[in-house]
Amino acid sequence: MAWTWPILVVLVVVAYVVQAKPWKAKGEKKKLPPGPKGFPLFGSMHLLGKFLHHDLHKLAKKYGPIMHMRLGLIPTIIVSSPEAAELFLKTHDLVFASRPHIEAAKYMFWEYRDLVFAPYGSYWRYMRKMCTLELLNSVKISSFKAIRKEEIGQLIDTIQKAARERVSVDLSAKVTTLNADMSCRMVFGKKYLDKEFDERGFKVVIQEAMHLAAIPNLGDFIPFIAPLDLQGYTKRMKVVAKVFDDFFEKIIEDHILSKDEDSKTKDFVDVMLSLMESADSEYRIERPNIKAVMLDMLVASMDTSASAIEWAISELIKQPRVLMKVQKELETVVGMERMVEETDLEMLEYLDMVVKETLRLHPVVPLFHHAAMEECTINGFHIPKKSRVIVNAWAIGRDPNAWNDPEKFIPERFLGSSIDLKGRDFQLIPFGAGRRHCPGLQLGLIVVKLVVAQLVHCFDWELPNGVIPTELDMTEEFGLTTPRANHLLAIPTYRLHK
Repeated sequence: MAWTWPILVVLVVVAYVVQAKPWKAKGEKKKLPPGPKGFPLFGSMHLLGKFLHHDLHKLAKKYGPIMHMRLGLIPTIIVSSPEAAELFLKTHDLVFASRPHIEAAKYMFWEYRDLVFAPYGSYWRYMRKMCTLELLNSVKISSFKAIRKEEIGQLIDTIQKAARERVSVDLSAKVTTLNADMSCRMVFGKKYLDKEFDERGFKVVIQEAMHLAAIPNLGDFIPFIAPLDLQGYTKRMKVVAKVFDDFFEKIIEDHILSKDEDSKTKDFVDVMLSLMESADSEYRIERPNIKAVMLDMLVASMDTSASAIEWAISELIKQPRVLMKVQKELETVVGMERMVEETDLEMLEYLDMVVKETLRLHPVVPLFHHAAMEECTINGFHIPKKSRVIVNAWAIGRDPNAWNDPEKFIPERFLGSSIDLKGRDFQLIPFGAGRRHCPGLQLGLIVVKLVVAQLVHCFDWELPNGVIPTELDMTEEFGLTTPRANHLLAIPTYRLHK
C-alpha cells in the first residue's frame, strides 16, 4: 500500500511533538524511575529481543529494581526485586490491580471477557468469584481426585510398557496429553482428542496463543498503527481464535444437547450455561463470556502445570543427587509396593522443596503485566496513570540479594524456611500476588507434585544416546508461559516391587 509510509512519517513527527511537549512547564516535570533513553515513537523497544524476561533482567542490573522504559508510546515500569514487587503488589495493590489493553486479549480472549485479561472492576470480581466457587474451591478440587488418579495411572501403564521395551519416552508430549485429558474432564466433563481440537493438537495451538500474547507487539505500544498489523501478529491471532472458537462452540452445543440427562454430573460448562439462562445473574453471561473463561481454565490447568512438571523432571534428571533424595523420601513415606496417593503429598517435605526450587528458577509465568489505574508515587518515583507495570518474577527468583547462589538448583535452601508459594513472600511469586494472583494455585500444586512424585517413584530415568545429565538442554520457549524449547526425552526403568 503506497500510502502507508507517508502516513507513518507524518505520524512519527506528530508523535515526537506530542511526546516532547515543548510547551510543558519545567516545574511540572515529575521524577520517573531511571531507565534507558528511547527513540521517538518506538521508545526502547529495540532493546528487547527473543527472551523478554532475560532482556529486562539485564537492563534492571544497570538501572535498578524499579526501572522506567518507554515502549512505543506507553510508559512502562519494570519491577525486578522482592522489595519493589511488594510495593506494587501489596502496598499499592489496588492502584495496579488492572491489566493493560493488548491486541491478544482483544482477538483471542473475546474482547477481555476472560478472567486473566479483564480490567479490574465488578465484572472481573464476579467472574473470579464464580470460577473459584465452581471449579477451584477445596471441595471441587477434592471431587476431581478420582479423575487425576485414573489419568495418571494410565500414563504410568504406558510408560511401564516403554520401560519393558527399553525405549525412549517423550515426557513432554506425555505430560501435555495427561494435563489436557485431566483439564478437559475437569472443565468440560469429558476428554477430547487432539484431532477434535485441531490437526496441530492442543500443545502447539496453545503455545502459539501464549507466544502471541507475550511477544512485544507494535500495535500494543503504538496503538494507532495496530490496524496495519505490520508484524503479522493480528492475522495469526485471528487464526488461533477461530480454532478455539470452533472447539468451544462444539463443547457448548454438546452440553446443551445433554443438559436434560438425569445421570449427568454438572461440570463447569454446565454451570456457566445455567448462568447464561438465569435472570438472576449479576451480569449478562453470553457465549463469548463462557468461551473466554473456558480458555482461561483450559490454559491455566493444562499449560502451566505441564510446563512446571517438565522443568521439575528436567532438573531432577540433570541433578542425580537431588533425584536420589526425592526417591529416598518416597521409599520412606510411600514404600516400594504401591504408587503415590494424594494423601501422601503433605508428608513429602523434600518434594515440596524441589517444586519450590523449580518454580523459583522456572516460574511458569515469568512476567506479570499490570496497569496503573491512577498516578502514584513509589520510592520517590512518579508512576504515571495508564502506565504498564511488568513484574519480572523470573528476575526476582534470581535476585542475589534474596537468594544465595541464585543460578544453582538447591532445594535445600528451603529447609526450615517459612517461604511459601501463595504470594505472601515476594522473593517467590510464581503465581503472582495481590488481587490478581492465580486462583488455581491449590489445584496446580496438587497436579504438579502428584505427577512429579509418581514419575520419579515409579521409574528411574536415563537420557538417550549416551547424553550425560549435565549436558541436558535446558533452553526455554518464550511466551506467557515458558515451557522447554525442545521435548524432554528419557528412557525409563521401572522401580516398584509390584
